[in-house]
Amino acid sequence: MGSFSVWHWLIVLVIVLVLFGRGKIPELMGDVAKGIKSFKKGMADDDATPPASTDSKTVDHKADEIK
Repeated sequence: MGSFSVWHWLIVLVIVLVLFGRGKIPELMGDVAKGIKSFKKGMADDDATPPASTDSKTVDHKADEIK
């Protein structure tokens, strides 16, 4: 099974166009781009906010001794 020929790719392209239509593919790519932009913006906002508190409390846990 070698690489696909040009005819295979043309058939796949025709099937994709029939299923999604010409207008749906640009819409889908636009939605993906908006999602990526909002994800990057959210990640940048997380880096910009300082931590809530640097004064954290810890709880020491000691196991019960078996006698």
